[in-house]
Amino acid sequence: MANLRKTRGAAEASRASLQFSPINGVLLALALAAITAGYLLLARGSTVAAPLLLVLGYAVLIPLGIIL
Repeated sequence: MANLRKTRGAAEASRASLQFSPINGVLLALALAAITAGYLLLARGSTVAAPLLLVLGYAVLIPLGIIL
């Protein structure tokens, strides 16, 4: 029974640490803007800037927006 309480307490503590703040919203909005710009540039034929923006959005900004 004590083990169940310990597990439940750990789950509640981890949920409390995953609350979003305004910086999360800003980072996710920047990710959306970078991804959108990347796809627009990709449609125009850019082979350098488009992949960089897509990687920045998907691999850097979205994880930062979720973690921070």
